[in-house]
Amino acid sequence: MSSALVMSTDPLALRERAPAWREWMGRHFGGLESDLYGDTSFDGQLAVGHAGDVILTHLEANRHRVLRTASQVRASEEGYLKIIAPQHGSAAVEQQGRRTLVGAGGWTIYDTTERYMVSNPERTDHLIVMVPKTRLITAGLPIGELMARHVGGALGISRVTLETLRSTWQELPNMSAASARGAGEMIMRLVHLSLHELAGQSTAHTRREALRDRVRQTIAQQLRDPGLNVDRLAELLGCSKRHLHNAYAGSGETLADSILRQRLEACMRDLRAPELATRPVTEIALSWGFNNVSHFSRVFRAHAGLSPSEWRAGA
Repeated sequence: MSSALVMSTDPLALRERAPAWREWMGRHFGGLESDLYGDTSFDGQLAVGHAGDVILTHLEANRHRVLRTASQVRASEEGYLKIIAPQHGSAAVEQQGRRTLVGAGGWTIYDTTERYMVSNPERTDHLIVMVPKTRLITAGLPIGELMARHVGGALGISRVTLETLRSTWQELPNMSAASARGAGEMIMRLVHLSLHELAGQSTAHTRREALRDRVRQTIAQQLRDPGLNVDRLAELLGCSKRHLHNAYAGSGETLADSILRQRLEACMRDLRAPELATRPVTEIALSWGFNNVSHFSRVFRAHAGLSPSEWRAGA
């Protein structure tokens, strides 16, 4: 059994690298959109191996983002739970209104049968593991509530799982097909145990996660309101601003940054939606709570690496 280098941008001309990477990422991961933060240079490579039904991918690349849309979910025939375990760099995973930031020594998991976005804001070295979703669904395990959460990696069963993922990848070239299948079964069992442990926790950490979920749901409902800010959220949720800020501690962004990011990402989706191709950029910005076009253009470029019009033209 051996891992195979599926793609490397090294032999490609500079102008060919970004489109080749986008095409391959979409094909390998069953439908994804990719962008490079507007960067004009890029290099990356992926190697893929199989441990039975489990797919392991080692990804090294410059900064980039990937997005799985609702239409891409509908077009996909297979469903996986996907793990990201950074070895260097970090990844921010967003799904079902949740966002988690994971770095080296940790891992998170998300569902390919739902929309998601993964942002890799710096050069990355990630191990990505795809496990068939049907193999992890059991009575009493609330899969949906566990997606886009920081599972762990430092202690207990989540650490055993992380170390098994890494050692399986490293030793896969030396395994027979039967041994690889056995390793894949062990991975699925360990991931299942890790999720059960995460679901059973009742700590200050999980209570903070519960408040974050309430905040995210409220933001999603009120995102088009230009008056939405931290003060308004505290009023809607009946708690203090300090309580809200504490709930977001360690999330990798402030509450105000989260509102701005979600508005920008909603605009990014609308600008590339075929059914909204004739809708003016200004109208889209105003519909998502921006009330200053110059400010919108400035923060959009800072976030996406392109102007709104350039982003739309890249659809």
